[in-house]
Amino acid sequence: METNYIEELNESQRDAVLYNDGPSLVIAGAGSGKTRVLTYKIAYLLENGYDPWNILALTFTNKAAREMKERIARQVGEKRARYLWMGTFHSIFSRILRAEARHIGFTSQFTIYDTADSKSLLRSIIKEMALDEKTYKPGTVMARISNAKNHLVSPSGYASNQEAFREDQSARMPAMRDIYLRYWERCRQAGAMDFDDLLVYTYILFRDFPDVLARYREQFRYVLVDEYQDTNYAQHSIVLQLTKENQRVCVVGDDAQSIYSFRGADIDNILYFTKVYPNTKVFKLEQNYRSTQTIVCAANSLIEKNERQIRKEVFSEKEKGEAIGVFQAYSDVEEGEIVVNRIASLRREKEYGYSDFAILYRTNSQSRIFEEALRKRSMPYRIYGGLSFYQRKEIKDVIAYFRLVVNPNDEEAFKRIINYPARGIGETTVGKIISAATANNVSLWNVLCEPLSYGLEINKGTHNKLQGFRELIEGFIHMQTDDITKNAYDMGTEIIRQSGIMNDVCQDNSPENLSRKENIEELVNGMNDFCAARQEEGNTNISLTDFLSEVSLLTDQDSDKEGDGEKVTLMTVHSAKGLEFRNVFVVGMEENLFPSGMAGDSPRAMEEERRLFYVAITRAEEHCFLSFAKTRFRYGKMEFGTPSRFLRDIDTCFLRLPQEAGLSRQVDEGVQRFRRERQKVQLINPSILPRNLKKVSDAVSPMASASSVASAASGFSNSSAAFGSSGSSAALGSSASSTSSAATKTGTGTPVIVSPGQQIEHERFGLGEVLKVEGNGDNAKATIRFKNAGEKQLLLRFARFKVVSQK
Repeated sequence: METNYIEELNESQRDAVLYNDGPSLVIAGAGSGKTRVLTYKIAYLLENGYDPWNILALTFTNKAAREMKERIARQVGEKRARYLWMGTFHSIFSRILRAEARHIGFTSQFTIYDTADSKSLLRSIIKEMALDEKTYKPGTVMARISNAKNHLVSPSGYASNQEAFREDQSARMPAMRDIYLRYWERCRQAGAMDFDDLLVYTYILFRDFPDVLARYREQFRYVLVDEYQDTNYAQHSIVLQLTKENQRVCVVGDDAQSIYSFRGADIDNILYFTKVYPNTKVFKLEQNYRSTQTIVCAANSLIEKNERQIRKEVFSEKEKGEAIGVFQAYSDVEEGEIVVNRIASLRREKEYGYSDFAILYRTNSQSRIFEEALRKRSMPYRIYGGLSFYQRKEIKDVIAYFRLVVNPNDEEAFKRIINYPARGIGETTVGKIISAATANNVSLWNVLCEPLSYGLEINKGTHNKLQGFRELIEGFIHMQTDDITKNAYDMGTEIIRQSGIMNDVCQDNSPENLSRKENIEELVNGMNDFCAARQEEGNTNISLTDFLSEVSLLTDQDSDKEGDGEKVTLMTVHSAKGLEFRNVFVVGMEENLFPSGMAGDSPRAMEEERRLFYVAITRAEEHCFLSFAKTRFRYGKMEFGTPSRFLRDIDTCFLRLPQEAGLSRQVDEGVQRFRRERQKVQLINPSILPRNLKKVSDAVSPMASASSVASAASGFSNSSAAFGSSGSSAALGSSASSTSSAATKTGTGTPVIVSPGQQIEHERFGLGEVLKVEGNGDNAKATIRFKNAGEKQLLLRFARFKVVSQK
């Protein structure tokens, strides 16, 4: 295949793509074509001796992985791109851990706990230990445990670290080491891992089983990592494990956009990459294709004030553009009005759509003012990163049923649904089950199955209710084991129907219950699409485990924001990273707000705040505006604010300042006053663990043997079936009971005859042209070039389309 796409690259991009003789660090400035370089580099590797399964590409979002894979498919063909090991750290490592689970004492059916599950389990542990939940807040405890895991510190390593213990005592949380140990053990008993465990256990797997590490080193001949400035110590360590010997590693990122230290990201990973890999070749992508020259130069003048950075000079060859407008408002309410009025005037002058505007703020609480101002003007808007679909209560209830069927030892799923829908099993009974399980070092499910053997003190009535629940779940387990015709969709609809969830939400027609019903129906539609997509690709074993893995790894930012249409976007600056808008308003540019008061006088924290501001400015393509208010209602009282010090960091030649003179003086006076005020009030250090704790990866203790872990439900055989083979969805209501008309003659297990040149309309991919047909009968496949979705190969007996016309 010809490599004409190489000619599309500028010189710096081309050099980065073509160099594959050793470790490389690609410093990609904002809007410099980072994704293009990554995708073209992978395509180039595929065309020069590398098989798809020999390439490991790690990203931070499923969306980024999906987009890159689609781009690569357009260069090398969908068939080759399909076999790339490309995905998020967590999705790739969960895939490896499921394949190698026996080595570390798990089954391949382990559950992945999300944040809510982890908090719930920690809340239970804190209660069992009779600790004060006001002191041991589950969120705070979870953050400390997460930070320890991200630095590869095990419970034993944590307990032996004196500095960590002093930190805990200082925070009046001396029992942290015991909570961490219990949490670790309870997760193992439940056959569950949280997100951090996916990293920890991958590291342990590679560390303790050299033959396994050697096998994956041999397989992954080349490793690429996107957004390397966002990696934590654990992620960095695993990449090092895989690449230390062959040195075939390429990391791409921008230290100037490192803004996630609160999640464990360590900027040192990218700053000192050349010291870890001494033979590294560094490439700098400095041409910005997104923003005007003025916006780029303003951002440069800001970020050059940071001392700890890899120096580069980003430039733009787009038009010069207008100066960055700075607005001064009397109050936060007026700030909202000013911003909305400016949006209205720009729409009149330039004919922009609402979706061309974004309002970025430092904290979520700032959104209210702008929402009210937009509503007054009847301007449509959306809050980016609101409550995601899979976090809604009714969806979590259904998912908990799925999880318990796949893994009966799942403690959090068990507790969530044992009395939902209500079956007369109260908290006292659940508490007794938990106590019996803890005392006997087994899962809650084990106690439920043999209550007398574990000394569960309950009356006959309660016993009957518990056994009714057990029989319900066991019926589902046997159903998925015994009925090979049921795939994830068929199993899901049966569970929803038989569990009584739909009856519960359909008790009345209140708006709340109608919304819950619609959400559950949408979940069923999603499962339908999930199975259909994989069937079309030729997969024949689509289990609940597969669906749950997909759901567990979704994030708010990965979810498609369908239905947003023409709306102004409101979001935090952290949420805006990776996005771009024609016009951007960065609001609340005041001391103690942006930069955050939590940054204090820490140079390291202040530099991250400056990087965050840099990210905000570089989201803008054509216009950027900065605003601040002299007064702001915060914490129940009116506060007098001063302009952010960052406003002075930008060269004034790139700013259009407000009419009032002396902005620099205002900034200087404001910063000095803020520092004087801070000396009066000692703020609590928000750090969770001392930084030097991150270097004790050898403190991770050897894992318990597999025999010490309560056995998960093993031997499940989830077989898929053709859509339309089961009528189970009928009980869920009309919206989930049938497929669309575009698929009425296909997707039911009967191949449809098509010929090259025919035009088809696919349910998900839209219009396409049949290029070729291979195979016969049930094995017939068609290669189709879709107008927007690119080229895809579909198994005809499951493909959901209709023939539109002959070419």
